[in-house]
Amino acid sequence: MSESEHIAAAPPQDSTPNPVMDEETRLRPEFVNKVLDAVDEGDDETARKLVQPLHPADVADLIELARSDEREGLVKALAGIVSPDVLAELNDYVREDLLDELEPQQVADIAGQLDTDDAVALIEDLDRDDRQAVLDRMEPDDRAAVEEALSYPEESAGRLMQRELCAVPEHWNVGQVIDYVRSTADLPDDFWEVFVVSPTHHPVGTCKLSVILRTPRKTPVSEIMQREQTLIPVDMDQEDVALRFQKYALVSAAVTDDEGRLVGMITVDDVVHIIQEEAGEDVLLLSGAGEGDINEPVQLTVRRRLFWLVINLGTAILAASVVSLFQGEIGKYAVLAVLMPIVAGMGGNAGTQTLAVAVRALATNQLTESNTIRAFGRELTIALANGLALGLLIGAGVALIFGVIHPTPGGFRLGAVIGAAMIINNLAAGLGGILVPVTLDRFKVDPAVSSAVFVTTITDVTGFFSFLGLAALAGLGR
Repeated sequence: MSESEHIAAAPPQDSTPNPVMDEETRLRPEFVNKVLDAVDEGDDETARKLVQPLHPADVADLIELARSDEREGLVKALAGIVSPDVLAELNDYVREDLLDELEPQQVADIAGQLDTDDAVALIEDLDRDDRQAVLDRMEPDDRAAVEEALSYPEESAGRLMQRELCAVPEHWNVGQVIDYVRSTADLPDDFWEVFVVSPTHHPVGTCKLSVILRTPRKTPVSEIMQREQTLIPVDMDQEDVALRFQKYALVSAAVTDDEGRLVGMITVDDVVHIIQEEAGEDVLLLSGAGEGDINEPVQLTVRRRLFWLVINLGTAILAASVVSLFQGEIGKYAVLAVLMPIVAGMGGNAGTQTLAVAVRALATNQLTESNTIRAFGRELTIALANGLALGLLIGAGVALIFGVIHPTPGGFRLGAVIGAAMIINNLAAGLGGILVPVTLDRFKVDPAVSSAVFVTTITDVTGFFSFLGLAALAGLGR
């Protein structure tokens, strides 16, 4: 059998972990090395025995932990264990490499064993021709579900939802619902609530399974269902979906199309992945590090990081041009060159703090149009307080060192200059740290993508210009 056959033929795996294989032992370096050593020695049976107790997510992690040149042999050795559920849990880049080894029919067979959302995740990153070849070989019902999901925008509720759900009419009683759940084979494997729909398939309520199981069979569903429910529009961005789940403590939610009809559901396990991805994505975008995926091809990582590094180089040249305006003062009063990085550096740190708070507040809908002015006032107040404290501290320190301990002409004026510059730059940092992301957000630009570049430029330019400009006005370079 080829590597692709080992994957395609793998049956669904029992997700119940062996009690001996607890969190303290699974995927430790010793365990990973033991599995890889067994594969390297050709002892596939030992490798399978070691891996068999693992949850599909842990098997996926094991494959990712192996080097790229070890993965092919590992997958072949784990025949019958690398199931569709394992592939669904794999890192996108690792899964893409493995799928490249499969025939379209084999990928179609794997996708057919997955829920719609997982099948979409498996197929959506394939090349256009490969994706169509896989779709052409899927069962008609599965293909229709996946094609419909792929028609929605990326990172939308339509891509995220699964079409498999349990929906019943309002006129049924509890006994009919229980019999339906027991006898219907195409319901999802895991669900926590039953959606109640009108004859036109519009959601009118929802019933938790716990309520259904505790209610007499003859009780009408209409008497026990909860009419108030959180509905997710099919085109809603996945970040907004995650916020609704977080805000209303949802376990699952119905997804509706443009006409308000029930078309799918989203469950909390998918939302947990979104929260993790979006949180990590914002942090990495702020740093200009791209996706930050250690499995990302080196060439792609270099290209993404270099783009922002080149932009940072341009902003650094801009800051240096400000310094060049005061070459005469620096040449005559060299201590300015020693102290000016302090002002710019502290401003950059203060701006980063404000920026991080603002980006998070925008991402979680804490900062909206209704409270933007109040947020500006708050951050400026904080910036002024911090600037005064830091300005007094650095100003007194510089005056003491250059005015008393090591007397230098203009030492006390230098302390006053750096103190005032620190206050000015902290105010600029506070203003820029919130103004930049809010402005980008208003123009529908992700504030996490480029805010840091602008804020750093503001604090560098303001820091150098305020310190050196005040020094020139104070006559320190004469």
